[in-house]
Amino acid sequence: MLSTLGSGDLLAEKTGATPATVVALHGWARSGADFSAIVDGLDAVSPHLWGFGITTAPPEVWGSEQYADALAQSLEGSAPVVVVGHSFGGRVAVHLAQKYPHLVSGLVLTGVPLVRLTAAPKPALGFRVVRSLAKAGVVPKSVLENQRRKHGSADYLAAQGVMRDILVRVVGETYDAQLAAIRVPVRMVWGENDTSAPADAGAAASQRIAGSTFRVVPRAAHLLDGDLRTAVRDELLALIDEVRP
Repeated sequence: MLSTLGSGDLLAEKTGATPATVVALHGWARSGADFSAIVDGLDAVSPHLWGFGITTAPPEVWGSEQYADALAQSLEGSAPVVVVGHSFGGRVAVHLAQKYPHLVSGLVLTGVPLVRLTAAPKPALGFRVVRSLAKAGVVPKSVLENQRRKHGSADYLAAQGVMRDILVRVVGETYDAQLAAIRVPVRMVWGENDTSAPADAGAAASQRIAGSTFRVVPRAAHLLDGDLRTAVRDELLALIDEVRP
């Protein structure tokens, strides 16, 4: 069932009764519908985060912290919830748990790019040259856009307007301070073959969260389907039991 949160600008898929005990945050270019099987039978809301699904884009270039700030406003006044975050949604969840601990009773994270084990690759030399020339006004923006289409990721090419700038900002973020400051129970579930957020980087992130657990699902990849979806639901149910008063 479609519902609204906070002032009504955030749309969400809702299951079960109110108030929700679970909030599920989806990945980049996904929607709250990703969690339908995971939260089935639970009192949960799965927002379509700003700029995705049917929720309007942010008014300016947000990072994952600003997404968490806006989400906190929508959740303010409610009882603490268990937050399950996938990929980009997990970035938001980490900020939410660290900055607003009164709103979060526990975290389930899956496929979240939180730690980089190798240096980020530099853009191709040709792209860097064209970008510099475009900034100086020597070549038109259309030439730069052609280079972006040649070298950009699928997510970058699909993003439009402010969402493209948000993606660039989020990809460059680091979370070491936030991970070290989290004090709620955290369960981490990773696909063995996740190439968007490799399992070894997920394991490294888990070591920076006091008391967290880390589980690898054999043969699973990045998206919430098959055995990974089942494992995330299992960990979510276990965590709900763990934090239940």
